[in-house]
Amino acid sequence: MTNTSRTRNTTDDTDRTGYDGPEGWAHDDPSVGEMQLEDRSALRRVAGLSTELEDITEVEYRQLRLERVVLVGVWTGGTAAQADASLAELAALAETAGSEVLEGMVQRRDKPDAATYIGSGKAEELREIVLATGADTVICDGELTPAQLTALEKVVKVKVIDRTALILDIFAQHATSREGKAQVSLAQMEYMLPRLRGWGESMSRQAGGRAGSNGGVGLRGPGETKIETDRRRIRERMAKLRREIKGMKAARDTKRTRRLRNGIPSVAIVGYTNAGKSSLLNRLTGSGVLVENALFATLDPTTRRAALPDGREFVLTDTVGFVRHLPTQLVEAFRSTLEEVADADLLLHVVDGSDPLPTEQIKAVREVITDVLRESDGPPPPELIVVNKVDAADPVTLTQLRGLLTDSVFVSAYTGEGIEELRERLGRLLEDPDVEVKVLVPYTRGDLLSRIHSDGQILHSAHEADGTRVHAKVPRALASALDEYAA
Repeated sequence: MTNTSRTRNTTDDTDRTGYDGPEGWAHDDPSVGEMQLEDRSALRRVAGLSTELEDITEVEYRQLRLERVVLVGVWTGGTAAQADASLAELAALAETAGSEVLEGMVQRRDKPDAATYIGSGKAEELREIVLATGADTVICDGELTPAQLTALEKVVKVKVIDRTALILDIFAQHATSREGKAQVSLAQMEYMLPRLRGWGESMSRQAGGRAGSNGGVGLRGPGETKIETDRRRIRERMAKLRREIKGMKAARDTKRTRRLRNGIPSVAIVGYTNAGKSSLLNRLTGSGVLVENALFATLDPTTRRAALPDGREFVLTDTVGFVRHLPTQLVEAFRSTLEEVADADLLLHVVDGSDPLPTEQIKAVREVITDVLRESDGPPPPELIVVNKVDAADPVTLTQLRGLLTDSVFVSAYTGEGIEELRERLGRLLEDPDVEVKVLVPYTRGDLLSRIHSDGQILHSAHEADGTRVHAKVPRALASALDEYAA
């Protein structure tokens, strides 16, 4: 069947910028997020300008360019609504990347065709659609093998990319920090390495001097081809990026350890892309983080302080959004960033209540979280599901979600509905586990004093003749060990 271009028909709160704390959204001075959004909007791709070469085999060595695209998907299982939602999400991804979606088609198959992904007959139909619409790119809703990409390009005679390459392109556009750019570059190279193709001089041998005679030690013989040289350089670059990301991870771990030492509760915001995570962060903390009605609008994790109803402080960390079939290259590259999830005291799982299939979002997010937590030694942190965008959601869908997610909080980051209830729930879930003690620790029990310094928070201390008098907040287990020294 053939589906025309479609865009998301849900109203998203993330396109309303200018939030300035719980009192309202309007203000005079632009926030950092507003300035970033203005810079992003100032650069637009111009349709109709093309530098395409007639030889379609050279596309791998040119920058990915998306202008006028046709979408194609393979429906292997699930309902028709799920297949339509998947293609609609692919259209939203393509539009986020800066392209114009012209047409969409879905092929019903038991499994993707091993040669051309959609089969030879549907590939010919796709060629006719490309000619009729004037499209210059075909985007497939799945990760294609190098052979499938090559075979489909030969039939449709235009550039073919898959869902993974599309998401990587969006990440490359939206990454702003040094760590984010390094992570995206690593993921792109991991994806590109097995998909390099050579032709002409790229397949000829590059040898020093006269190959086999005057090449010198190490250069005798056939030499390496240009494509082999490209692969070697990519591997060297990947190794360098891994070292850089490892160094950045050490700095991030230091900051996280400092927060844990200070005893400040940590909450990680996770959720599907475009579910309103950044808007919720702005609403709870009064910050001006970038918000935009686009998939993967913000990639770099942002940590802000917030206050609970009783005055205690906690930190909120906004993580990268997830999506169905998130490329494994991105999960691995962003693993150091996603470790914020493993060390959090609570996961704030944000769900888009206005999405046609919110339960599918929850399933996709939990799959990625499970993958990230698999290498963690400790137990997974507790989860609080927050259904956002209740102001734009269908009342019937909300009623179904309230019956299905009985322990969840329903909010609107735009109108502020349910925010106070969310703060109260956070206050109960982040109960202060420390006990305030006043003890006189003998000098012979330096081990206890060391534990107070490492695990607790010293409020006051003084050295006396019989020992060290300490007023501190410590965990309950340590408080029990200090009972005999209570002053």
